[in-house]
Amino acid sequence: MPLTLRVVDAFTDEPFAGNPAAVAVLERFPPDNRMQAIAREMHLSETAFVVPRDDTEYDLRWFTPLVEVDLCGHATLASAHVVGGATAFHTRSGRLACSESDDGWIDMALPPDPPVATDPPPLASSAEWRWYGRGRSDVVIELGKAAQVRSYEPDLRALAALHSRAVVITAAGDRDGIDCVSRVFAPNVGVPEDPVTGSVHTALGAFWSHRLGKDQLVGEQASPRGGIVRMRVADDHVVVSGKAVTVSEVNLLV
Repeated sequence: MPLTLRVVDAFTDEPFAGNPAAVAVLERFPPDNRMQAIAREMHLSETAFVVPRDDTEYDLRWFTPLVEVDLCGHATLASAHVVGGATAFHTRSGRLACSESDDGWIDMALPPDPPVATDPPPLASSAEWRWYGRGRSDVVIELGKAAQVRSYEPDLRALAALHSRAVVITAAGDRDGIDCVSRVFAPNVGVPEDPVTGSVHTALGAFWSHRLGKDQLVGEQASPRGGIVRMRVADDHVVVSGKAVTVSEVNLLV
């Protein structure tokens, strides 16, 4: 069955930066194995499938090249960008409301995921870690300096052994206007390094809000593509915000 997807670079306003996601808006969801095959074919960290509901909102599902996931921030941002900015998505993580700010940023109210300090495993690199903790799905590791995050060379086999969806490496920001710097590695879901990860900023927002004593923050994900994420921490959600730009359209012929 022919199908059209739009490729959107999320958490950036420039093409070929941020995190690309493929978005397909369909009348109904294809079979799970077809959605997984399409995500594998697209070979992006996430492919989103969007289906309109009768109430003007949408159902939304996300697939990596290997698995379906419970929450993906950048593909939600990309999906909101495709359907018009202000809407709500019904997902495996509940209803995610999106709105558009006056300055063109898209705000997403995502469920909070404050990481809790736990004992780190005995890995060789743990001597560099200032703090180690876990949220619902991800491990968060604080390093001493942003420069260490930027130059970090991951041992993907060791990170996979932490048995989490993703491993988030973070440190305090090192330039004006940036509160924290991070990188994200997710070998267990087929993503060696994710360019910009909206969902982990629910954990980073909670972590750095407590550290810095502020509820509005700006994060830089320092991957080779890079991206900027705003965070606003509330009691029952974290508003994660970014810009997005459509860069291409893909037509599947089969």
